[in-house]
Parts: sequence; structure tokens; C-alpha cells
Amino acid sequence: MDKEKDYSNLHRMLVLKYFWQVIKHFKVSFFTVVITTVVASILDVYIPFQYLKLWNALSANNFTVVGVAKSIIIFILVLNLFRWAIRRIAGFSLAYFESSVMTGLRQQAFSYMVGHSFSFFVNNFGGSLVRKINKYAIAFKKLADRMIFDGLPLLVRGVGTVIAIYTLLPKYSYILGIFCVVFILTAFIYIRYKLKYDILSAESDSETTGVLSDSIGNHSSIQLFTGQKEEDERVRYTTEKQNKIATFNWYLWEGLNAIESFYSLSIEFIVFWIALADWKLGLISLPVIVLLQSYLIRLIENLWSFGSITRAFYESFADAQEMALILDMPYEIIDKPTEIAKNIKGEVAFNNVTYIYKNNNNRILDNFSLIIPAGQKIAIVGPSGSGKTTFVRLLMRLFNLTDGKIMIDGIDISKISQENLREQIAFVPQDPVLFHRTLMENIRYGRRDATDEEVLVASHLAHCDDFIDQLPEKYETYVGERGVKLSGGERQRVAIARAILKNAPILILDEATSSLDSHSEALIQDALVKLIKGKTTIVIAHRLSTIRQMDRIIVIKNGKIMEDGNHEELANKKDGVYKKLWDLQAGGFKNII
Repeated sequence: MDKEKDYSNLHRMLVLKYFWQVIKHFKVSFFTVVITTVVASILDVYIPFQYLKLWNALSANNFTVVGVAKSIIIFILVLNLFRWAIRRIAGFSLAYFESSVMTGLRQQAFSYMVGHSFSFFVNNFGGSLVRKINKYAIAFKKLADRMIFDGLPLLVRGVGTVIAIYTLLPKYSYILGIFCVVFILTAFIYIRYKLKYDILSAESDSETTGVLSDSIGNHSSIQLFTGQKEEDERVRYTTEKQNKIATFNWYLWEGLNAIESFYSLSIEFIVFWIALADWKLGLISLPVIVLLQSYLIRLIENLWSFGSITRAFYESFADAQEMALILDMPYEIIDKPTEIAKNIKGEVAFNNVTYIYKNNNNRILDNFSLIIPAGQKIAIVGPSGSGKTTFVRLLMRLFNLTDGKIMIDGIDISKISQENLREQIAFVPQDPVLFHRTLMENIRYGRRDATDEEVLVASHLAHCDDFIDQLPEKYETYVGERGVKLSGGERQRVAIARAILKNAPILILDEATSSLDSHSEALIQDALVKLIKGKTTIVIAHRLSTIRQMDRIIVIKNGKIMEDGNHEELANKKDGVYKKLWDLQAGGFKNII
């Protein structure tokens, strides 16, 4: 239990640490809200004292005190106007403070999260990560609202009320003081017990969001493979699991409400039973009883909100801690640049590179060495799982090497920043994913400072204008989430246009024409001839007909280079791996049939 408590405290400290990183930029508005709220809460305690003076003056039944009564009323008006002004300042300051901090928290969370490695995003649902960012910002708002609107006033009014009553009736201040302590301790202990269920509820909520996001994002697969029934069952199981946790949480909350209601009824009865006895003995006047009732009602209302404050406190930390843990998670790939890559010619060297997949200890590349001279065009081929994709990801530093070095123009890529490295590489994936933005914006993503004319030239070279000119909005057409409004071939041509626009010294093509029809492929092949001129080009090939003109073909199997040569050499190598692959694709299927 102590370890669990320390663990929770550690998480709360993490949340406060990352909240403060943003809050400290808005300290003026923060302290303005705090100071004005404290002043307004003090006035809430002080003003009823003026009404007691007024009642005492009027109870004298003496018309000579009318002037005194009027002066008291005017003073009360001044105090109320001052409190009104203070609360308006607090309200406007809080509006600015909360909106600014929430914006800063979202920016903080996104900026750090997007710097995580490729494997981080592979292992997390995109929808769940988005929800964590939003919950992180909303958790701050919920916490700030409760602390400023309820928590701080409760502290000031509670202490102020006990002190005020002590100046008039010490006995009642002791009764109310004991009541406050018992009420607060009960709520605190109860909600501490309930905390673990709040955390389970937050985790269950994130899980449900992830499942929904995964299913909705793959709606086409559900329809094509008639998987609606299975997906319904999967979503039903997840949501019902969340419902059980949420319902039990609400039952616990109702239990606390029942206890607090009983406490409130009891203290009201006790105070007025004693007050009635004291009034009978002449120890207390009616105006003081009225004041006592006023303070008691307000104190109970404030204490009643303590449960909500504590609940919001823990729920907010539970909601925010998921994002705080991500913010506290070290990057898998850390930049420690000691060199800068510039004017790169494009020589690539893998020196005794080994990569072992951590999750299953699978050795993907094993003491792998390869030198690609600047400007050379090579193809990487091999059976599925041979290490082709890993080769590319290691070159782009999406993963850390287990052993060995990768060099570009003699520079160890681990000694330059990831941004600097990727500036030297243009990548055309097999299945490009686009932003839900305009075609102009998507193509310009290859080089954000490119002019419209440069974008149009790149689009023309990639034959994007063949389909863009037929669209009503032309280059201002939005492509839909992940580019779903475009065909696979159209998305791939946009990706090629990006690469043309980027004009990097190293070009990687992951089967860049696989989604194109024969006519489009012929057009793109012409564009690629211009694109690869003077560049180090690495082609990940599945269709071997597209790589015959490469300078070298590297055949990988089980993480090792099995063959290295041009097409003619390897296609005529007896019992060679490449020859078997080539024969299979060029006509070998008839032997299988």
C-alpha cells in the first residue's frame, strides 16, 4: 500500500511538474486570480458581520440610530460593489489564464509526443493518443476550476468563519471546527480509497477510445470482409467493461454523498439545539443566532463541495497522468549532434550493422556491411522478412542500431540530428498517407518554402496534373483523412511529386510504382529517370521488372547479403536466389500450375 501511495504521489508530482512548465509563462494572471479570489472570500466572511451591526442598531428601537443604520447600509453597499469588482477581475483573469494554459498544454504535449520514435506510434492507437492530449488539457481546466472556484474559497471561508464565530461565541467555533475536521477527513479518506477506481475508469476510457478509433479507421476492411458482427462484439465487450467500472464509481460517489448529508443534518441539529438552550438562558441574542445560521448554511455548502473538489483533484490527476507519463518517457532515439551534414554527395555505408528486434529478440540484420557510392542506383530485393524494410528504417534512423555504424559521406548518422539526416533523404513509400489538406499543401510538404510555381513543376513531372486539372477545385481540393478521396495511384503520384520537390541527394523508393496502372507507370518511370539523375537511389523492390536498369541489385536473406551484382549477372547465376525470384515472376508461375 505504501508503494502504491508513493507511486501515485510520484505521478501527481509529474503532472504538476509539466503543468508548471506552461503555467509559469502566465504567472501574472495566475497570481491575479489567486489574490482576487482570496480577497473576495474574505469579504464573504466579513460582510455578514456588518449585517449583525445593522440588526443590533435596529433592535434598539431608537429613531436616533437611523443615521447609524444608513451609514452601515452604505458601507455594506460599498463592500458589495468592491466584491463585485474583485470577482469580475478574477473571472476575466481566470478566463485568460485557463484558455492560455490549455492551449500551451496541448502544444507542449503534441510537440513532445511527435518527437517519439516510429515504434512508439506503432505500439499506440492514434485516436487514443489524441484523446490523451485533450484529457491532459481538460484535466487542468477541471482542476483549476475546482481549486479556484471552490477549493481556495473553502479554505478562506472555512478558517474565516471559525475565527469570526470565535470572536463572538468561542464554544460554537470549537463545535464547527471539530465538524469541519471530521467532514474533511472522512471525504479525504473515502476518496483516497476511490482513487484506484478513478484510475481504472480513465484507463478504460482510453481503451474504449482506442478500440473505436481502430474500428472506425478500418471501416472499409470491416465492410469488405463482412466483419461488422465481430467488430460489434469487440466494441460491446469494451464498452460494457467500461460501463461496469463507471457504474461502480458512481455508486461509490453516491455513498459519499449519503455520509456527507448525514453529517450536515447532524451538525445543524446539534448547533440549533445548543443555541436554543443558550437563548433561553439569555447567553445569545436572536441577531447572533441569525448570523450563526447564515455562517452555518454557507459553511455546509462549502464543505459539501469539498467532496467534489477532492474528486475533481484525483480525477484530474488520473486523466492527466497518462500524458504526463508520455512526457516523462525518454525518447528512444536521442539526438546528440556533434556534426552537421551539408553539401552531401550521397555515399552510404553500413559497417557491420546488427539490428535485433527487442520485442522478440529476432535478429533482423546480422553483421551487415554494404557501401553505396554517391550517385549509384541500387535495388534491395529478397523474400518477405529478409530485412529490406529494416534496412531503410535504420538508414532513416527510425530505429537505433544494436551494433555497428551507418555513415553518409563518412559521417556517422548518430552524430547528426534526425532532422539534419532526413533533410538529405527523399522517401516515396509504397502506401503514401496524406494530410487532410489541399493538394497544394500536400505536395508542398516536400519543401515547405517552395513557391506555387515550383509545386506546379513538381506536380507536372510526377503527372499529378493529369488528375488534378480535372478536379473542380484543382490544387485547392481537400484530399480527405489520410488521402482517402484519392486513388492509390493518385496518392503515390503526390508522394513522388513531394520527392521531386525536395530534391534530396539520397532517394529511397519503396516500390514507388506498385499502385499505378500500366499507363501511369510508364509516365512515372519517365519522371523517375529525371528524379534519380545524380542521386544515390535505393529501391526496395517487389516487382523485379522495375529494377533491371539498376547499377546493382543487392539480394538479402535472413539479414545477410546473399548476392550483389547487376541484373544480367544475377539472372544468369545458377541456383542463385535472385534467379529463382526472377524466374518465378518472369514466367515461373506456369511451373507451379
